[in-house]
Amino acid sequence: MTLPVARVLIDSPLPQLDRLFDYAIPPEFDGLAQPGVRVKVPLRSAGRVVEGYLVERAVGEEGGRPLSEIEDVVSSVPVLTPELYRLVRRVADRAAGSAGDILRLVIPKRMVRAEKVWAASGAPQTPAVDEAAASWATTRLAAFPGLAEALREDGRLAIDAPPHPIRPPSGQDVGAWADLLAALAVDTLARGRTAVVVVPDHRDRAQVEAALAGRVPPDAVVRHDAAQPSPARYAAYLRTLADAPCIVLGNRSAVYAPARDLGLVAIWDDGDPLLAEQLSPGVHARDAALQRQELDGGALVFAGHTRTTDVERLVAVGWVRDLPARRRVGARVILSATREGESRGTRVPSSAYAAAREALAQGPVLVQVARPGYAPVLVCAECRHPARCRHCAGPLHARGAGAVPVCTWCGRSALAWRCSECDSDRVRMASSGSERTADELGRAFPGTRIIVADGEHPVLRVDDRPALVVATRGGEPIAEGGYRAVILLDGDRMLMADDLRIGESCLRWWSNAAALAAPGAPVHLVGVTGAVARALATWTQPAYARAELADRQPLRMPPTVRVAAVSGARRSVETALEKLRDDVPELDAQAILGPVDGEEGTRALVRFEYARGARVTESLRASVVSDAVSGRRPPRGKAPVRRNTLRVRVDVPDLEL
Repeated sequence: MTLPVARVLIDSPLPQLDRLFDYAIPPEFDGLAQPGVRVKVPLRSAGRVVEGYLVERAVGEEGGRPLSEIEDVVSSVPVLTPELYRLVRRVADRAAGSAGDILRLVIPKRMVRAEKVWAASGAPQTPAVDEAAASWATTRLAAFPGLAEALREDGRLAIDAPPHPIRPPSGQDVGAWADLLAALAVDTLARGRTAVVVVPDHRDRAQVEAALAGRVPPDAVVRHDAAQPSPARYAAYLRTLADAPCIVLGNRSAVYAPARDLGLVAIWDDGDPLLAEQLSPGVHARDAALQRQELDGGALVFAGHTRTTDVERLVAVGWVRDLPARRRVGARVILSATREGESRGTRVPSSAYAAAREALAQGPVLVQVARPGYAPVLVCAECRHPARCRHCAGPLHARGAGAVPVCTWCGRSALAWRCSECDSDRVRMASSGSERTADELGRAFPGTRIIVADGEHPVLRVDDRPALVVATRGGEPIAEGGYRAVILLDGDRMLMADDLRIGESCLRWWSNAAALAAPGAPVHLVGVTGAVARALATWTQPAYARAELADRQPLRMPPTVRVAAVSGARRSVETALEKLRDDVPELDAQAILGPVDGEEGTRALVRFEYARGARVTESLRASVVSDAVSGRRPPRGKAPVRRNTLRVRVDVPDLEL
């Protein structure tokens, strides 16, 4: 006689529980216990009942090994589809992580009321795309020769988005990139398939929503992000489980949305750090999209104003096709240098001031700066040594000219500060934040409206009246009709950051700001020369990415190779590295950097070729599990000893130990 068996993935952060456990299905749950539902099961090792997902059903023989029974079926809704589990399992294995950690980010918490409303509403109907919207999408995609055909062939594409604003039927100006992604989604939906559009944050999502408004029914667009209220997020997730196609629009977790008949996954601006998941196992949306496209089919599109080296590597190996526009149009970039003797030459040259003054007669002008605040950095006025707090050694800052310096860390005022190097009691501002820049420009352009847009003063849109908009990188609002001029300041300071990818990042920040300019409006990059400046001026960002790859190849820097960070107690790290050398003997002496001891434990980096990825991650994952189960509970009455457990993070972006 056979007995029904449930194979369950337990929802637990413990790496040793990242596998399927067999449980007997009691007769009273036989009808409800179907693949994909949430269940409660006993966990003997913990002596308690835990939740999990019933992944699949199997058949057991009577008289075999006795199995614990399922305690309860939490809900009859199958929230974990076979396709989603297959994707999550593959992504987790590639990242040496746990499937449960990814599912915790993807599947929202159950909301009973949302489930009841969903059950009562019935199955959604296939949204209708009218002929005018479908024709518009076809015309829009025609700007890229071969794009429509590639979408229908489920191709993998890299697209350089047009750098200018546009006004869709909704009446709200958006970037032309949002209009392009909307056309991709509308075309996919018109063919009866689902489109998943992944953007970094709510500002980008709002632009795509505005581009879609009036072109598809409102219920055809499903928002998918963690900022939603829990009931709305769960209701949106249930909608993606339906058979009717839709457009899924959200942040990095949207790439896992379990939509049926996937026709498109589009990633906007994959270089944005918001698309890199910070929680374990730290999988980038770009890598998850690649795995999903390989498993589920559909077209895969990477779009941006710049090209990351990660995508350029995929183009170089032939995995992604570079699809240029029929007519390539870049921003009008001017490399502005200060002239000797200029009164304001230390920061803004006369050519940039003249461009701003002329543009203000027509509309708003954007000024991009590196940092928020008034004066982020104070130094000694005599020796230029950084001004530090005498209590905690934190950096000092000032809210305005003549203001008392305040410690950034402890908040104490430095009333009687003296330099530890030269004993001077005078400080000066070493850099200008958004607020100080606004003050300076306000004095230079009296009577002009000044708008500050940064983390403390978020601004999404500005009208077309004359104004100086001082914004930090990434916080630039959209201007009605586009900015009449764009001034990019502090570029030399941005490039000084100790980061392998700082050139890529700067080019992305500047290109995204330049794309907010009206067609033909000047974009002044101040005080920057070299390859990054040339790439912006000639609007040849893919060429810069290719050059970066060529430079990194002989140095074995990412993304020419994959890099895994192994951290924890020194003995655990050394044991994991020793096991890795035994499991993958092809790794040479230069593959492992470290281990190095730090304040938070020991850390080592492992560099490995993509072809060896499966074996390396399998070995590292086995070491994580072995380290986790090797721990012992303290004797009764003894306090638990804090243990620096082994941690592995794969595909770290740089080689910083």
